[in-house]
Amino acid sequence: MSNQILKGKKGIIFGAMDESSIAWKVAEQAHAEGAEILLTNVPVSIRMGKVSELAEKLGTEVIPADATSLEDLTLLLDKAREKYGKVDFVLHSIGMSLNVRKKKAYTDLNYDFLQKTYDISAVSFHKLMQLLYQKDLMNDWGSILALSYIAAQRTFSEYNDMAESKALLESYARSFGYHFGVKNKVRVNTISQSPTPTTAGSGVSGFDKMLTYGEIMSPLGNATAEECASYCIMMFSDYTRKVTMQNLFHDGGFSSMGVSNAVLNFFKES
Repeated sequence: MSNQILKGKKGIIFGAMDESSIAWKVAEQAHAEGAEILLTNVPVSIRMGKVSELAEKLGTEVIPADATSLEDLTLLLDKAREKYGKVDFVLHSIGMSLNVRKKKAYTDLNYDFLQKTYDISAVSFHKLMQLLYQKDLMNDWGSILALSYIAAQRTFSEYNDMAESKALLESYARSFGYHFGVKNKVRVNTISQSPTPTTAGSGVSGFDKMLTYGEIMSPLGNATAEECASYCIMMFSDYTRKVTMQNLFHDGGFSSMGVSNAVLNFFKES
C-alpha cells in the first residue's frame, strides 16, 4: 500500500527496458508513491524494449538519450527543466560491457571495448552529475543513486571488466557526493544489489550459478528487483536526508558472509 512518501517530488530514471529491469520497478513504485518522473534510455533499448508501454502506463514520456553523450544528456536535462523546473531524484541504472557481450575473457580484453565499457557503465554517471551540478538542476536535499555490485570490492571471476566499472562508479559517487553536498545538500549514493536476473545481468557468464550461490550464502536470500526498487524509493525520500557518499549493500547479508551452513552442506553432499 502506498504511503505517498514521494508526493510532489520529480525525478529522472535511466535504464528501464522491460519488466525485469530494476529501473522499471523503481519507476512504477516512484509513481505509486506520488512522484512525477521522466524515463530515458538509449534509442536502441527503447526500440527493443517496452519502456514506451511503461511511459503510457505511468502517464509520462520517454526521452531518448545516450548517457555517454554530453549533447544528448544536455537535451534531456533541458527538457526536464522545461517540464519540472528542478528535480528531486535521479536513478542511474546503466551498465554494459562489450567484452562480455563479445565473450572476451578478462585475460584477453579488447581495450577499445574496455574504454567503451567504462564510458557506458561509469563515466556516464560522472557526465550526468556534472551536468546536473553545472545546470543547478537538483533541488536542495535531492537524491542521486546508481546501481552497483559487490564485484567492485571482491573478485568474481566471470564478471570481467564490469568489476572495475563498478569500482569507478562507486568512486564517482563518493567524490561528487562531497561537491553536491556542499553545494545544496544533495546526497549521492550507490546501491550494491544482489545478482538480479535482468536483461543486462543475465548476460554475464555463469550468472545462473552466481544467482544460486548468492541465494544459499545470504542469510536472507537474494534481494529481488522489486525489493531493490523499494530501497531506492526510501533513498529518494526525506527519510534518508543524511545518508550520502555511501555504497549501500542490499544483498540479504551476502557482503558480510564468509561461508554458510548451506554451502558447507553442499560440499559434504558432493
